[in-house]
Amino acid sequence: MPKAVPSALPAGNRVVVLAYDGLCTFEFGVAVEVFGLDRPEMGDNWYRFAVAAIDAGPMRATGGIRIVADGGLDLLAEAGTIMVPGWRGIDAPVPDDLVFALRAAHGRGARLMSICSGVFVLAATGLLDGRRATTHWRYTQALAERHPAIRVEPGVLYVDEGQILTSAGSAAGIDLCLHLVRRDFGPEAANSVARRLVVPPHRDGGQAQYVPRPVPTLHERARLGPLLDALRADLGRDHAIEELARRAGMSRRTFLRRFAEATGTTPARWLLAERLQRARDLLERSPAPVEEVAAAAGFGSAAILRHHFRNAMATTPAAYRAGFRLARS
Repeated sequence: MPKAVPSALPAGNRVVVLAYDGLCTFEFGVAVEVFGLDRPEMGDNWYRFAVAAIDAGPMRATGGIRIVADGGLDLLAEAGTIMVPGWRGIDAPVPDDLVFALRAAHGRGARLMSICSGVFVLAATGLLDGRRATTHWRYTQALAERHPAIRVEPGVLYVDEGQILTSAGSAAGIDLCLHLVRRDFGPEAANSVARRLVVPPHRDGGQAQYVPRPVPTLHERARLGPLLDALRADLGRDHAIEELARRAGMSRRTFLRRFAEATGTTPARWLLAERLQRARDLLERSPAPVEEVAAAAGFGSAAILRHHFRNAMATTPAAYRAGFRLARS
């Protein structure tokens, strides 16, 4: 089993999730499932978990559930990470004492995270001004209009700005939480949590929130699926659109349309994301030099890998490896 070896958890490893009257049950459950369960296989350094009440007395959650918290906003003073699991409505005001507590926590180094509409709570603090953020696709326009200083990313699953992290709708919160586990404890720990959740261990934050519609027919799915598998097995080669369309048995125009419907992106961007993921896997698991990683991932040279890594990850391959390589027993 994986041994949890945190890289740099601010203020210890205490995760505090907010509870409020009108609580979003699914988003709250995501935080509990990832951070609040006992995981003895992770060792003694795993997250410690608490629930902080915004409102007095028993609080209602969606579905008729009543919530009794571990404490109030005073718990935020002890948190290394604070999660806002949705919000009771994008038009609902954010209490001043909560805004103050979040600002104070951020000021001493705590990380702030939101799922779905929870971003409106973080936006109310002003801490997202000048930063990138996302939310459910239904709310991105409202977020941009009400908080023009925020650089809203309307189509992605989640955004990691270091000390502040935001995710799109409900299920994207799982992706963000697993991303944080991966950031703190490495890929093996994140994979272990994902297996317990029975979800994919990693979806890149830049992946589209949704695709317009599925590939229309079983016949076309059967043609695209093997093609994607073949591309993953041959990332080092340049792939012309005409060749890919021919292999899929489609015209160029039809292929590009069906590819976008199936993946939410273009072939070039899909290949870049796959190459970056391959490079990340190699950096995390292999001691190979960066030049070899670049060749194995299909980038051709370390310089090209560094260029795309900086654009996508805001870091270098060497720095990424230093932050994510697991301690070896």
